[in-house]
Amino acid sequence: MKKLLLLACLVMTAMNVFSDEVPLLGNVQHRESISLNGEWNYIVDVQEEGYYDYRMKPMNNGFFINQKPSRPEDLIEYDFDKSKSMTIPSDWNTKDNQLFFYEGTVWFKKSFTFHPKAGKRSILYFGAVNYEAIVYVNGKRVGSHVGGFTAFNFDVTDVLKDGENFVIVKVDNKRHKDNVPTQIFDWWNYGGITRDVLLVEVEPTYIEDYTVRLNPQNPKLIHFDVRLNKAEANKTITLNIPELKIKAKVTTDEKGQASAEVKAKPQRWSPASPKLYQVEIGQGSETIRDEIGFRTITTRGKQILLNGQPIYLKGISIHEEKAYGGGRANCTEDAHTLLSWAKELGCNFVRLAHYPHNEYTVREAERMGIMVWSEIPAYWTISWTNPATYENAQRQLHDMIARDHNRANVIIWSIANETPHSAERDSFLSRLAKYARTQDQTRLISMAMEVTSASNYHNKLQDNMNEYVDVISFNEYIGWYRDVNDAAKMTWEVPYNKPVIVSEFGGGALAGYHGAKNQRWTEEFQENLYIENLRMLEKIDGLSGTTPWILKDFRSPRRVLSGIQDYYNRKGLVSDDGQKKKAFWILKSWYEKR
Repeated sequence: MKKLLLLACLVMTAMNVFSDEVPLLGNVQHRESISLNGEWNYIVDVQEEGYYDYRMKPMNNGFFINQKPSRPEDLIEYDFDKSKSMTIPSDWNTKDNQLFFYEGTVWFKKSFTFHPKAGKRSILYFGAVNYEAIVYVNGKRVGSHVGGFTAFNFDVTDVLKDGENFVIVKVDNKRHKDNVPTQIFDWWNYGGITRDVLLVEVEPTYIEDYTVRLNPQNPKLIHFDVRLNKAEANKTITLNIPELKIKAKVTTDEKGQASAEVKAKPQRWSPASPKLYQVEIGQGSETIRDEIGFRTITTRGKQILLNGQPIYLKGISIHEEKAYGGGRANCTEDAHTLLSWAKELGCNFVRLAHYPHNEYTVREAERMGIMVWSEIPAYWTISWTNPATYENAQRQLHDMIARDHNRANVIIWSIANETPHSAERDSFLSRLAKYARTQDQTRLISMAMEVTSASNYHNKLQDNMNEYVDVISFNEYIGWYRDVNDAAKMTWEVPYNKPVIVSEFGGGALAGYHGAKNQRWTEEFQENLYIENLRMLEKIDGLSGTTPWILKDFRSPRRVLSGIQDYYNRKGLVSDDGQKKKAFWILKSWYEKR
């Protein structure tokens, strides 16, 4: 009985992490909003004295009330207005040299003038904060969020004032065993408010979210779902797609939801022709505009079918780092540079590792005709038996799907990367896979598995998760963690009648460092590794795609070799200052032939 009570308590604790939020606004980029991006004051709080007293009890008069002295003798040991400022969105690691390795709490404060419009509600939206955020408006706590790569928002109407206001955010990026990701991961733990902050103005009853897509069972029909923020019946909602001459009306039911299907023959979105249609959805005085593409993605045996036709996914893996100089990527320009390198490489597909990337990246990829694998950071060994950890992972999966479910280029939801086999892991991940299907049945589900070797040169994939995914994906590092000369001897067995993606392979090289092909860290070593791996991979039955590791060098605290790594993972085909390594051209040539 005590164990059951403890389990229930843990689940409730996990749910309460998100209980202050209102459901995520769909398509926030195209709503009426005020940007709170720009200069924010910040205070580094190593011992969290702005939140806890010296007995480690939460205070009711911490930094979040933004207190000012009213008398000369008042003792107040902080002042946001006298503290340094940082441009938001950004990460503190690259904006403040003293915080390069810092993991802990930093407080951020933004003052702004606001004049509320009569009858409107105000939603405070954050694109992402890494990792835990506690948010205050005018000294009052409005909510909290856990998870460094998913959007969240709060209704702050009742705490805003007409005139001067301030937002304070306690940001904590300390790593913990029960987090998602857990304590150890191979990328930089960039702390801060890393994506846009917006104050969105909506009607009291507003369109919370919608779906516009082809009906996968009958692609001659466009399916339309819409949901209001309130359970209000008999509200009229319109769908307008001018280019397709579609004008439809639906009426909400008692849950505030409605749906319809309309006959249409839209041009299909594809990498060769990334067609997007202007879509308008209206309710009362509210009109939301979007650009939406229409396509189907399915499998048949060991083939992936885009719009009913087999397609090979010519891909590359990408981390969310700026193209030049490191730091968290956070704008369309950052995305365009990275994706342009992928296009030059010959890619029609990218794996956005190992977490949901910025919405700008997904939308820019859609415009450029690049398909997307989107992933949550259930990475390596997380706490498989902790209910709070599962709740966290499921919430991140939910929010990833909720934000991008209208993007035609997102074709795969990934639920994990390189997780060790166990019954507890299988239970955890199978629940995630089943949950993903309740949220979206129009995309494929996969995960990056590990290969178990049956003999010295025979690799056999054996993973109980095979029955829960649509695409079998796995990582291999022949030539980096095993002799490259073994590549020609390797045989591969994937005993499942499903498409196969090799989701990682590769090796490191320091750009500009040259030598013999057997000299590690040289461009020639990486070049030869790619030559041998690509020959080897062609032998895999059902190979439907590859996403080598990785497009660009990225920062990682695990990579400490002085003079070579210097806290960078050097497996990129492009260096951190934009130099294309010799292996870049090997992969490009291989993709041109496929």
